[in-house]
This record gives sequence, C-alpha cells and structure tokens, in this order.
Amino acid sequence: MTIRERTEQWEREFLSEFATKSADSRGRLRPEEPDPIRTVFQRDRDRVLHSKAFRRLKHKTQVFLDPEEDHYRTRLTHTLEVAQISRTVARALRLNDDLAEAIALAHDLGHPPFGHEGEQALDEVVREYAPEMHFLHYEQSLRVVDVLEKNGQGLNLTHEVRMGIVKHSKGRADLFDNTAPEPPGEDDPPLEAMCVRICDRVAYINADIDDAFRAGVLRPQDIPSEVYEVLGRTHGERISTMVQNVVECSIDKPYVTMGEPFLSVTNRLKDFMFANVYVHKSAAKAELSKGTALLKQLFRLYMEFPEQIPDGRADSSMETSTRALIVMDYIAGMTDRYAGEQFIKHFFPRDWRRE
Repeated sequence: MTIRERTEQWEREFLSEFATKSADSRGRLRPEEPDPIRTVFQRDRDRVLHSKAFRRLKHKTQVFLDPEEDHYRTRLTHTLEVAQISRTVARALRLNDDLAEAIALAHDLGHPPFGHEGEQALDEVVREYAPEMHFLHYEQSLRVVDVLEKNGQGLNLTHEVRMGIVKHSKGRADLFDNTAPEPPGEDDPPLEAMCVRICDRVAYINADIDDAFRAGVLRPQDIPSEVYEVLGRTHGERISTMVQNVVECSIDKPYVTMGEPFLSVTNRLKDFMFANVYVHKSAAKAELSKGTALLKQLFRLYMEFPEQIPDGRADSSMETSTRALIVMDYIAGMTDRYAGEQFIKHFFPRDWRRE
C-alpha cells in the first residue's frame, strides 16, 4: 500500500460522511497516473502554490494601494488568510481540508491588478470592443488553471477544485437568504467549496476593516455597535466568533452555514463595508482609480497595436473577439507594478528610456 493509499483509507475511516474523499474525485480534464505520496487534492494544492499566477498575487492590490506602506493586505496575503481559515473550518467539520486549501489558494488567481476596481475596469473596456464579452475574476481564475498556466497547458486540476474556484464568489449578495439550507445536489460544488465561500467573506471583511483603519478611511467608532456586541471588538475576536458559529451550525450536517444573529450581523457588516469603503470615494483610494484608467488605456492600446503584446500572441488579422480575449488575459495577469511600467513605456517613452 502506498502512502497515498494509506491517506485515502484514513479519509474513508475518519472524515465525515459528507466530506469529499480524495479517492472518489471525479478526476481531471486529462487523466494522469496517481502520485505515490500525494492525494489528488494535495497535488492540486501544490500545483497552485508553484504556479506563476500564484506568485504574482504578492504584487496585486487587495483593497488599498500604497507601495510605501508595508502592512496593507495584498491579494496574496488575502489568499493565505482565506486558506488558513478554510482549513480550520474544514478540519473542525471533518471535511477534506486539503481540498478546501486547494480551492482557497486558487480562488483569486485570475484577479487583475488594482483590486475590484481593476476587475470592473476590464469588464467595461472589453465591452467596448466585444459587447458579448465580460470579465469576472472567478471565471478568469478557472481560465488560468485550465488554459493559461504552463505555457497554455494549464494545471489540469481536479473537477472538485475547478468547481470550487468558479463557485466561490458571492459578490455583494448576502451569504445566505432566509430559507433553510439544503444538501448540495450532484451538480453543486462540494461542501469544502462552501467552506471557502464563507471563509473568503470572513477573511476579507475583517481584514478590510483593519486596513481601512490604517488608511484613515474608517475609525473604530464608525463600526456599527451591533458588530462589536455580537461579533467582537478586535480583528481576532470577530474571526473566532464567526468561525465558531459556522462550526457549531454545520458540524455533522450535509451543508455549511452560519446561524443567527451572527449571519444577519455579518451581512450588515458587509453592506456597511461596501457603502463606506469599497465604493466610497476617499483620498486613500484616489490612486486606485488612476490605476483603473491606466488599465483601460493599456487595453485600447493593445487592441490597436496587438503586436505590442510579447511572444507574438496577437496580431491585427485576428477577429476582434479573439484579440480582445488575448488582451484581457495579458492585462489580467499583470501585477500593479508591471501594469504601471507598461503604461510608462508606451505613453511616456522618453521617461522610460531615461530610466
């Protein structure tokens, strides 16, 4: 018996009946020989960690852009926080924490530069050329692992991780409505994906409060009093409260959920952050709006002069939608820093040469 097979046997004996067992994976787009040591989900986790797209997350904005401030979250630190919280919840529920970690580490691989403002900018500018197209970071994350990584080979991840990536985002919607939770159907993502979906929100709203204080966008007294009363006064207290409630409400259940009053307060906190931080105009986010204008200008430049994209990936003879997809892939993969460098190179060439 190999080490992998021993791990798979342990999963069958000790994980919850509702957990996704590695040996029961629905497989990959391209079949592969099993690894003698790692399960399929451990292998997926490792592929994501070693990918170029994952490394670039360290230079992509989460919410606040300030290269001189060392303590703001980046897209990478956010991803690591989601992975940590997801593993904690999955392990407490006796779900497959390797699967949860793999989904969490991959969930934002397709995020463009300059945070959600950058995502909106790409969505708007691609429609100028191909109205039928759009840009959503979670769809782009799936495209990264399926197509773009490894020079077009993709990472060939399992069905369960791929489904978790594309189903992780709730956008501005509440985590849950008032209906009773139901067990997932055959075509629904696994419970480990629901862990990530919840833990993504637990991670980002609490981290963004911390960063908003640091940026001077919020003061502690601005936070609704019910948040302090129900969830806790500190960053750590709030995360612990939310995690404990998710575990208490979901253990030995065929779903992952959050109970009242914690769910309502978490949803209201999300609405407060959207109104006062994410869409609120502030001096701290003014530079970020410049970044989104920069992305649009780069997109238009590459659409007009596709030969400026490296490696001959695009040319003027291509159909507009094909060219737009290549340009979108190229810009979405940029870091904040690289996007700024390319903007200076193309629009201020004298400054670039002097550098």
